[in-house]
Amino acid sequence: MSDQRRGFTLGFLAYLMWGAFPLYWPLLKPSGAIEILAHRMVWSLVVMSLLVLALRRAGALRAVLRARRTALLLAVAAATITLNWGTYIYGVNSDRVVETSLGYFINPLVTVLMGVLILGERLRPVQWTALAIGLVAVVVLTVDYGRPPVIALVLAFSFGTYGLAKKSAGVGAIESLTFETAVIAPFALGYLVWLGSTGRAHFTGEGPGHVVLLLASGIVTAVPLLCFGAAATRVSMTTLGLLQYLTPTIQFALGVTLLGEHMPPGRWVGFGLVWVALAILTVEALRHHRRQLALAAESCAV
Repeated sequence: MSDQRRGFTLGFLAYLMWGAFPLYWPLLKPSGAIEILAHRMVWSLVVMSLLVLALRRAGALRAVLRARRTALLLAVAAATITLNWGTYIYGVNSDRVVETSLGYFINPLVTVLMGVLILGERLRPVQWTALAIGLVAVVVLTVDYGRPPVIALVLAFSFGTYGLAKKSAGVGAIESLTFETAVIAPFALGYLVWLGSTGRAHFTGEGPGHVVLLLASGIVTAVPLLCFGAAATRVSMTTLGLLQYLTPTIQFALGVTLLGEHMPPGRWVGFGLVWVALAILTVEALRHHRRQLALAAESCAV
């Protein structure tokens, strides 16, 4: 297997596992979303710490700690990914899987918008068209739901902020996630201790199977991230950008089929507009990428 094909396979597996998460989190009931999130943070730190030691990345992690700006950016990343994970678990366990998929569908549009508002990037006309269609889609879905799609918007903006902070920090995936979980894990552990002291914890009260599932949340978090990190070094960003649609597509399919969530006509219209906006954005990005490659080839030829 070639290195590029291996990278594609790893990226596909990462997004496939992320897409299957709606099947995992309900298994952790009756634990609530915050309790599940706290366990996920604590056990993720354990897994990532072992990986840092096994892969001898402690030096790189210490370098992150010494760089004040990088540490601050990763602290922001830690806060936003905590919000993202908590919102996602809550959405899945409250039977709103379709709405969580919407959040990751509109995330590319939000990322483009944040590039304009925060980084001062200039958009091409077709990108503005895609953003306008996305805004109309959110309005349509707000009317259909009878409220703004809050879960979807929180997921999209929190993950967009997370991506921006991670990109600005420029730290490897293992060191980054280890630092992020180390920032949040003490608070998560304190919450779990408090929960246990009040008699409201579910860690040991639901049998050994429940204990194993909660412990496995750290592995469930780390494995797809490691697959993604390995893929990112082997395939182009264009390929990764196309693969990212696999996760919300799987989540959406699970929501409307296996989990039986209701999809009235207005909701189909709203999602249809989102898909149109994403198709426009993706096609335009691919064409722009080809034009840039062609210009680069011409300049080299000259």
